[in-house]
Amino acid sequence: MRAAMPVLAATLVILGGSPAMAAPTCLDRHGDMARCGTAGAMPLGWSGPADLEGARRVADAPGEGKLIGLTLFLAGLFGLFALMPDFEDSWDRQGEDDERRG
Repeated sequence: MRAAMPVLAATLVILGGSPAMAAPTCLDRHGDMARCGTAGAMPLGWSGPADLEGARRVADAPGEGKLIGLTLFLAGLFGLFALMPDFEDSWDRQGEDDERRG
């Protein structure tokens, strides 16, 4: 019980703190993020016209080339993992390193 007290106290301190709040973000007329209160920034909570938002979502969507590149990267990464040596028992022995213990 005594060993658990520091852990419990640290947990209460971490969970008892208030979360940090981020500054609000505003948009400009083109739908890009801008700091609120600067020139060109729209009021807080403003959203662009529906056709502008739809076009922005289509433009931000990953294209076919990016998905193929991601697939090839992940396939290569998993291929490298598959080529790694087996680290079970005697992976540190090399050649004729049969040292007898005893």
